[in-house]
Amino acid sequence: MDFVPDLSTILAFSAASLVLALTPGPDMTLFISRALSDGRAAAFACVLGAFTGITLHTLMVAIGLSALVVASPTAFLVLKVAGAAYLMWLAIQAIRKGSSLTVGDRGPSGRSMVSNWAQGLSVNLLNPKIILFFMTFLPQFVAASDPHITGKLIFLGLLFVVESIPIVIAIVLGAHGLAVWLKRQPKVMRVIDYVFAAVFSLFAVRILFTQAR
Repeated sequence: MDFVPDLSTILAFSAASLVLALTPGPDMTLFISRALSDGRAAAFACVLGAFTGITLHTLMVAIGLSALVVASPTAFLVLKVAGAAYLMWLAIQAIRKGSSLTVGDRGPSGRSMVSNWAQGLSVNLLNPKIILFFMTFLPQFVAASDPHITGKLIFLGLLFVVESIPIVIAIVLGAHGLAVWLKRQPKVMRVIDYVFAAVFSLFAVRILFTQAR
């Protein structure tokens, strides 16, 4: 299976994906809010929509980056270095501003399951930070000289979805308790921020040193 990266790449990507999945953001806010207002089924519909968006992002990025490699391996290298800088910026922002999780008391939205799915999809697709993140994050785990770059990028993107599934299931099932607990434990949120910053700083340094050789 040429599209499967080596074990060290999978482990490194899995570690980064785990930290990313645990970091509160717009998607997690939507899942918890919808679970509290409309129930778990509605929240899972939003989750499915968000995962659909991630899959589409992965396909677009994989096809686009593969085309970039064919056109100019040097441009791909520049993108990876720029991506390292972006990851470092995200790490700094995590420490400076912290995670975003704002779950208020809301009444039932009355949305259908399809409407919930569509909202999860739109929150994901219409967030420019997500496409920018995928464009700069995924390339860190492939080489421009790899003839199977498209397959490996798609594999990693889908691996991110698979790894996120048990995490979001736990979040939705424990939405009420999790929301209350996180609001009462700001130190936990800060620990998550610092772990996020540390992991992505390491990846930024790793790619810069690798390209400097």
